[in-house]
Amino acid sequence: MMDILRLRKKRARRGRAKILGTTERPRLCIFRSIKYIYVQLIDDEKERTIAAVDSRKIKGGKNNVETARKIGTEIAKISLAKKIKEVVFDRHGYKYHGKVKALAEGAREGGLAF
Repeated sequence: MMDILRLRKKRARRGRAKILGTTERPRLCIFRSIKYIYVQLIDDEKERTIAAVDSRKIKGGKNNVETARKIGTEIAKISLAKKIKEVVFDRHGYKYHGKVKALAEGAREGGLAF
């Protein structure tokens, strides 16, 4: 189990070396825990979080693919309200399938471009 965590952190470090969020195009960062899914819009230049949504705030939210899609559409609504249409997608070392893919598709359906 520790090998999986170590490899994910290694992938995340590699990705973060190339990904940088700006004021015009913030970073959409995902974190998955055992119970919840979290997503944030981060401006790395000013070092601040613009918006955040997690599965605890979604009504009936569980740690599953359907909730991940809802979180994606919710973060898209919030970002469009703040006049942000383009983001840089940071999967935080997670493989692009399942919940991460559903969240990305939900954000695209909500109107975000990345």
